[in-house]
Amino acid sequence: MYRSLGKKGKVKLVFSRKEHKSPLFIGTRVKEQVLMLRSQLYYDMNITALRPRFVVYLEPVADIFVKSGITPNQISLLSLMFGIACALCFIDRHFFIGSVFLFISALLDLVDGSVARKIGRQTKFGAVFDWIVDKYVDALVLLGIGLSGIAIIGRFIPVTPAVDFGIVALAIIGSLMNTFIKPVTYAEIGFKERIDGKIEDPLEGVGFFGRPETLLVLLLGGITGFIWLSVIIIAVCSNLSALQRIFYLHKTYS
Repeated sequence: MYRSLGKKGKVKLVFSRKEHKSPLFIGTRVKEQVLMLRSQLYYDMNITALRPRFVVYLEPVADIFVKSGITPNQISLLSLMFGIACALCFIDRHFFIGSVFLFISALLDLVDGSVARKIGRQTKFGAVFDWIVDKYVDALVLLGIGLSGIAIIGRFIPVTPAVDFGIVALAIIGSLMNTFIKPVTYAEIGFKERIDGKIEDPLEGVGFFGRPETLLVLLLGGITGFIWLSVIIIAVCSNLSALQRIFYLHKTYS
């Protein structure tokens, strides 16, 4: 038995003729069908599951970095710097310019992995460093909105600035926890197999609101002037998405 990619990049199990005659085949086949039905309930529920399709279009950008000799970790540092620049712009309420910096940061985050694959430098430290940079960017950008002092729900009902900042705090917590569940799952359940440098895990397509959705909502909010609405959406959806992942893990591994 071996695994192969079926249509739309989904993993399927392929059995040899000998295995078809094995008394264990029927039980294995039934188990496979159950797992496939379960995965189809969650598969492709977020933009992260579609990441491979987007990365293909960034290959020319990755080639530029390869030719320039910039390492993947240096690209991650550039992503962090643009994330910090975004946060500083948000603090000063320059939300449009900040959104441009955030877009560049997100673009660099997608490119660093492609560069690592092209030059054969897919290190475990690089993978960890990429996670760390992502979380710093996410937290700092949302914190920048909170420190700007803009009214969030305070524009509708009379509340203290602390309440508005509390909404930002919920957005930060949800954003971080929604992603933090994945490395905990790797450590406790033991997912180690990598495909193109990334660990293959069942949570990749679980959760309707991941980091790409968070960045997209922030970008749209910053460009249109509805950044306050972005914070509310992230605060609600990221925490609900985290609960969705917890529910999936409970159902699957209890």
